[in-house]
Amino acid sequence: MLENVRVVLVGTSHSGNIGSAARAMKTMGISDLCLVAPEAEIDGKSVALSAGASDVLGGTTIVSELSEAVSDCQLVIGASARSRTLDWPMVDGREAGVKLANEARDAKVAIVFGRENSGLNNAELQQCHFHVCVPANPEYSSLNLAMAVQLLCYEVRMAYLDLQNTHPEAAPEAYPHADDLERFYQHFEQSIADSGFIIKPHPGKVMEKIRRMFNRIRMEKQELNVMRGILTAFDKHISKPEK
Repeated sequence: MLENVRVVLVGTSHSGNIGSAARAMKTMGISDLCLVAPEAEIDGKSVALSAGASDVLGGTTIVSELSEAVSDCQLVIGASARSRTLDWPMVDGREAGVKLANEARDAKVAIVFGRENSGLNNAELQQCHFHVCVPANPEYSSLNLAMAVQLLCYEVRMAYLDLQNTHPEAAPEAYPHADDLERFYQHFEQSIADSGFIIKPHPGKVMEKIRRMFNRIRMEKQELNVMRGILTAFDKHISKPEK
């Protein structure tokens, strides 16, 4: 199950943090590490701070965009330390651990962590089904990257151990992968632009609200197929020449 859990680090700027994150992962039995557009390379400092987790570093995948890192994932949860303009479905660390462990039984899942100084940007957070925020001391809520990785990997492991010690519930419903959802959002945006509902150069926040709504609903694969079919029929209808 834990082989299906991926830790994604976006724009990491300190090589030591990559090694410390790998150490945090390995202590919890998680080994799938992906770096998105890192500003630092895996180097000797990374290996030293991994403290024996060099195998995790050796298997690290490096990609240029977050969408590549999560394309095969059914559930994506992004770590967010601050509120955004639009409220997004939020979970705490324990809830995130339970959701990730449950869905990792049958599919790839990802926990996404942002840059050390600025976290994840809005476009990246919109690619996550849920946001997770550690309820730290409000008077001193500063967590470094490895601490955050350790905390959330611990919650995943605890939820995993609970599943091993109890009779697990039925497997979760089949949800679409992130790349399938992204194609749906692109199709949706094109359709409503063709209809005149939005003007592509000035769309406002319509698609942000649409993404938030569908991420909150969490369509199953069959439901996504129905929505794509509806959009296709809509496209054909508005493209018909007037008689």
